[in-house]
Amino acid sequence: MSEAFIRKPKLKEMKAVKVLIDGEAGNGAMLPRPIMELYETARDFYVYVEENEVLGCCALHIEMENLAEIRSIVVKSDQRGKNVGVKLLQACMDEADDLGIERVYALTRVPDFFLKHEFIEIDKHKLPHKVFNDCVRCPLFPDCDEVAMVHDLRPYNPSAFEIGQRSEDDAT
Repeated sequence: MSEAFIRKPKLKEMKAVKVLIDGEAGNGAMLPRPIMELYETARDFYVYVEENEVLGCCALHIEMENLAEIRSIVVKSDQRGKNVGVKLLQACMDEADDLGIERVYALTRVPDFFLKHEFIEIDKHKLPHKVFNDCVRCPLFPDCDEVAMVHDLRPYNPSAFEIGQRSEDDAT
């Protein structure tokens, strides 16, 4: 049996990540991502690799000091049911915890996956406005059918920025 592991991707592997994401985007499961965006956000990703082939990916995209998004979680169809998605999610959650992030969220059409991993469903309009920047590219905008899921790693304290007020740090 070959060695399989989860790690940060090499830049040359981002083309394989795009293939995975585009496959799911073609099914309507997620937004497609331009290759340049994937290169720019390569450090957000973890990949599942077996025999030098990328078979899964997941990203932790930091929105602000206390908030990050789990995005682009994809596992190649023949690898599903082997806990690959769980391991990818856990790698991102561990990184969020290490960074001191308070809340992790996901916008998903598969809420049951996240419910199994201590996420809870919330009204997506309770998320800060800036998390919806990608939504304008979506063909379903503004009639989104995704479910907002959150997991609090520590007590969550929305910042003044999130609720539309300026903090003293923003005044300079």
